[in-house]
Amino acid sequence: MSPEQLSRQMQQAGVRRLCAISGDEEWTLARAAEWRADLPGDWLVVGDAPIEGLPHCAPLALRTLLGREFTHAIFDARRGFHAEAFAALAGTLRAGSWLLLLTPLWPRWAQQPDEDSLRWADVAEPLPTPHFVRHLQASLLADPAVALLRQDAPPRISPLAPLPRWQCRAPEQQRAIVHQLLTMTSGVAVLTAPRGRGKSALAGMLARQIPRALIAAPAKAAIDVLTRFAQNHFHFMAPDAILAQPDLPAVDWLIVDEAAAIPAPILTQLVARFPRVLLTTTVQGYEGTGRGFILKFCAGLEQVRYFTLDEPLRWSRHDPLEAWLNQALLFEDAAPAPHAAAGAPRRMPDDAWRRDPAQPAAAYRLLASAHYRTSPLDLRRLMDAPGMTLWLSGEAPALQGALWLVEEGGLTPELAQAVWAGKRRPRGNLVAQSLAAHAGFVEAATLRSRRISRIAVAAEQRRQGIGQALVAAAQRQQDVDFLSVSFGYTEALWAFWRACGFSLARIGTQREASSGCYAAMAILPLTPAGRALQQRAATRLARDWPQLRLQVAESIALPEAPLTFTDEDAWLAAGFAWAQRPLEASLPVLSRLAACAAVPPLLQAALQPEAAPGTLARQAGLTGRKALIARLRLETGAVLMALDAARAEQLRRQVE
Repeated sequence: MSPEQLSRQMQQAGVRRLCAISGDEEWTLARAAEWRADLPGDWLVVGDAPIEGLPHCAPLALRTLLGREFTHAIFDARRGFHAEAFAALAGTLRAGSWLLLLTPLWPRWAQQPDEDSLRWADVAEPLPTPHFVRHLQASLLADPAVALLRQDAPPRISPLAPLPRWQCRAPEQQRAIVHQLLTMTSGVAVLTAPRGRGKSALAGMLARQIPRALIAAPAKAAIDVLTRFAQNHFHFMAPDAILAQPDLPAVDWLIVDEAAAIPAPILTQLVARFPRVLLTTTVQGYEGTGRGFILKFCAGLEQVRYFTLDEPLRWSRHDPLEAWLNQALLFEDAAPAPHAAAGAPRRMPDDAWRRDPAQPAAAYRLLASAHYRTSPLDLRRLMDAPGMTLWLSGEAPALQGALWLVEEGGLTPELAQAVWAGKRRPRGNLVAQSLAAHAGFVEAATLRSRRISRIAVAAEQRRQGIGQALVAAAQRQQDVDFLSVSFGYTEALWAFWRACGFSLARIGTQREASSGCYAAMAILPLTPAGRALQQRAATRLARDWPQLRLQVAESIALPEAPLTFTDEDAWLAAGFAWAQRPLEASLPVLSRLAACAAVPPLLQAALQPEAAPGTLARQAGLTGRKALIARLRLETGAVLMALDAARAEQLRRQVE
């Protein structure tokens, strides 16, 4: 059966298919050209380089095409496999379409450096990604609906098994759910769906049928589909803008699109302010998963009704391309964990993706179910980036818990000093670098550590100590100086990390966009050097807290500490004056400097909690923030010189 005949069969059944073309550059392009000659269509090319005569989109720019539809496309993975772009491209294809996947020669693919690794691995040069490639190859070989054209093997192109003629039932399902929503007099409705099911369209249909609808979303640009169906029968406000208004006009419904992307503390306040609320979220896909949102956020709500859209809009529920994609990129849900006593946590062997892939795959699914922002980029990092460690509790496929750690630190003293001074910012090392660059501890970057990237416990097994047991197991490994974690500060989260043995080392003064919380960092020491760092960090945070709490709207119990200006303070102040240490991180030490010495009015004004850099710059006759910071550095240096010129000159030479 020719590709044209296959395509007609696919269109009648409402399905799309994948064809992998593996070979050298000339051979793969020739085979792709043969398919294009047989099948008229759009033939959009997504890859780093264009193919002559065809429309082209770079992987990083594919978001500009979301919402559009294409017939047939080519994904060029010969130099690198951008997994999110591949999944997004598949979502734009109409029924009857082929997606051609161009890959390197099959036997060499796993050993060939993947340029996409520069996005998710902290490496200077592209590295081979054998675990991901072998996983893809196994998935391609195992699925008979995938057409395979290999330069090193006979072709495999099978006709589809008989399928009924496709009749799209998504509109019926949408109308039925809208009807049920319109009968609600109060409460919260939660609508979940995979990508491509018309979730945003349904929200727009509801808005069109009620007199007064208020729409909220992570960004206004994300509600284009909703807007098209609502036909302007709504008012849009950003979530924080809604909360900032004490008096809102009466509305019949608050509709929150992609609710799982909105910080839980903000969402809690939104839900409390309106009698009827619709929360929509995607439960799996290339941008992230809302499954954890369902389990965690909605569990605390009263009067919740759950609705699910499972009928696709642009293809049949029997679609082979979507089925293969869900399996290949591990989009399927984590299996429910059995109600059983948790066994001892175990460390996943480094070769588990090759020898026993079911275990790490189950761990990834569990981690994805609990963390909304988990995406295929994380899968690629977990599979092939250096320095990854997994601890597991339970047995696949129904794991009870998983802990993912990432190696950090080990920088040379020279590089660590440059990070402290604000002159260098090498890739990676999130906590280790922040403790050096912001908290001011050079040794945090030179010591070896592991950062907890993700932790998840199956919903059925929570409150049984599994999470703490996983952290304790990682702690016992003791081949690094400390463990670290970065998290959005809430009392509940901090109570968990404190129970695990962590000590707060830093808290930021700006709320994170992802969580709506202040960024906090904590460490758990494992060696004498780690304990020394932990003690210094705890003491510094206690000394900085009187200044920080003017900007941080949290009640954090920290011990009182002396606020005298110390030699260590002088070193940090010199880092601001004569190096490039940031102003925000330097404010606590500058406030202690101002308490023991006369400081110029501009520097004094910059220490006030309400100080806005733009306003200060205008008042001082300066042009912008950069000029303001330069002036504040000069003034700080002058104050240090006035205190002790010889000592200040020595510090200046050391930090410059």
